[in-house]
Amino acid sequence: MIRDEILDSFENKKVLVTGGTGMIGRQIIYILRERGAVITSISLDRISIENANCIYGDLTDFNFCKEVTKGIDYVFHIAGIKGSIEVTRTKPASFFVPLLQMNTNILEACRINKVQKVVYTSSIGAYGSAEVFKESKELELDPPMDTYPGWAKRIAEMQIRAYTIQYDLTNFAIVRLCNVYGPGDNFDPNSAMVIPSLIYRIYHKENPVVIWGNGSSVRDFVYCSDVAEGIILALYYGTESCYYNLGKGVGYTIRYLVETLAMVVPFNYVFDIGKPAGFPKRVMDISLAVEKLGYKPTTTLKEGLKKTWDWFNSHSDEFLVKVDHFQS
Repeated sequence: MIRDEILDSFENKKVLVTGGTGMIGRQIIYILRERGAVITSISLDRISIENANCIYGDLTDFNFCKEVTKGIDYVFHIAGIKGSIEVTRTKPASFFVPLLQMNTNILEACRINKVQKVVYTSSIGAYGSAEVFKESKELELDPPMDTYPGWAKRIAEMQIRAYTIQYDLTNFAIVRLCNVYGPGDNFDPNSAMVIPSLIYRIYHKENPVVIWGNGSSVRDFVYCSDVAEGIILALYYGTESCYYNLGKGVGYTIRYLVETLAMVVPFNYVFDIGKPAGFPKRVMDISLAVEKLGYKPTTTLKEGLKKTWDWFNSHSDEFLVKVDHFQS
């Protein structure tokens, strides 16, 4: 997806990736280290990433953020908090407070230290309720679908908008991501989202695997390496002081997802129609990213699930050494 001349432009550039131990951050590091970028990864997880300077640090500390962004050319702000519908509902402060703090701190530190280019990863949850999500340059006034994490994400977008208005800064790009999955995802059974939750339960021999709802809900699932490439393109080209959607641009029913995963690793499952299934449909329109960035997600759902399953079989306990944002 990314032309060689774009990747070559990262040679010897000092690149900071927040959340570098996560599934998207790792993919960005893998791609750019092959082109000679000098990479620093910031994370609360004590996990080493090959060919990156891994720093254990807390982005809710403003002084730390100012220190690690000094002399940096490009910042990929990928760090965030992911969780299931249940933890979103029951533990909103665990999303809202640290997201506000880390986003405000790292973006302001980048502004103060005059980082050349910054890309911030927002979320589909920042959109107001809809079935197909299309970007707008207008300030959104409707409340976000994912109330607490959605507001935290949207407030960071407004912070960047404020920089554009007051300081005429155009070096901050924004992307909104849909349901990203892949190696390095959150596989904690207490907070994982649908794909890592299913994989964890299959691996641990749950039989049958119980799936909430009737399987008719439609979601946009995209593999992490495709999104990583889109984020790199967004940093390179910019997003015109607005945000671009990065997803697959295709809606899959939960039933189709389950059936596809069952082709990768056979398992028994049952749908529990007495349980809530969430929004009926959430799919991204990615035409702007395709047009402006040359974004082109190519990994099929089956390919992505196979890669994720294979990775988890070799790293099934990694989630145990990752920070749990939902502990009391």
